[in-house]
Amino acid sequence: MDIDAGERLVDAIKPLAASTRRPGANAALGGFSGLFDLRAAGYHDPLLLAATDGVGTKLKVAIAADCHDYVGIDLVAMCVNDLVVQGAEPLLFLDYYATGQLSVAAGTAIISGIAEGCRQAGCALIGGETAEMPGMYTDGDYDLAGFSVGAVERGEILEPNAIGPGDVLLGLASTGMHANGFSLVRRLIDDQGQDYGAPAPFASDASPKVTLAEALLRPTKIYVPSCLAAIRAGLIKGLSHITGGGLIENPPRIMPENTVARIDGAAWPMPPLFKWLAQLGDIEPLEMARTFNCGIGMLAVVAADDVAAATTLFQQQGETVWPIGVIEAAIGPPRVEIDGLDF
Repeated sequence: MDIDAGERLVDAIKPLAASTRRPGANAALGGFSGLFDLRAAGYHDPLLLAATDGVGTKLKVAIAADCHDYVGIDLVAMCVNDLVVQGAEPLLFLDYYATGQLSVAAGTAIISGIAEGCRQAGCALIGGETAEMPGMYTDGDYDLAGFSVGAVERGEILEPNAIGPGDVLLGLASTGMHANGFSLVRRLIDDQGQDYGAPAPFASDASPKVTLAEALLRPTKIYVPSCLAAIRAGLIKGLSHITGGGLIENPPRIMPENTVARIDGAAWPMPPLFKWLAQLGDIEPLEMARTFNCGIGMLAVVAADDVAAATTLFQQQGETVWPIGVIEAAIGPPRVEIDGLDF
């Protein structure tokens, strides 16, 4: 184990963590635990929510491409997007970075991404753990895990009973694959002999040329600022982060019994990446919708009368948004029915 490398990494990341400070988190990095002051953050009677996640096998693409600048953003996004869907403001974040042999350059790039994700989400990076474990990971391999805590005032949490027939589904555009479905993608790429360093085969002539790895490694969109703004404007009845399980399995997690989310798959332009994947693996539309986000990274449920206001607010916050479906009455557990997907 290289203790000197560990100390160099700590020195490199201290200013990165300091750049994420916010009201409630002003302690310096390096203690045995992190501290957060809820009162200083402006909360009076809050509920705390916690989320933990990783980046999955997207890390294998980052390692193969030797590009570690974006996976830290993914790590933060996968946690904080899960908090905001219940109305919570992400407050703090901790990371766990494990590797066989510590690379200060790769570690700094990874934690720089984590700090950038925290800045985008408005939460403080208050600590973490770097574990060098020879024999556990082969040279160059590493794994990441993240943990985030958010808060919402009592009585303001988003719950399924707020959603009912007639509500409209707004889809917020994803930035690519985000951090789900990579085990399948890697298998398809290996089976077809694709080269991560070659130009992305689905890039259009009108778009900048990027490699396949660059296209796949685009970081997960952090929806916290736009969704919090819409929540605080009183426009949101529910939010669903479209992660593993895609458009089929995630929306029912926020819906009440005896409802169906009817989604029009032709209501938004399908990104070329997903068309390419569907054709590469001869994947049926329903399976694509169950595995990938298919261009929709967050689903917002709003009252029909609030569609125009919510759309305008999301656009002002920099989101691309489409009305993609409605909530209807049904019998039984909540479910999704999707038609019109074209790959």
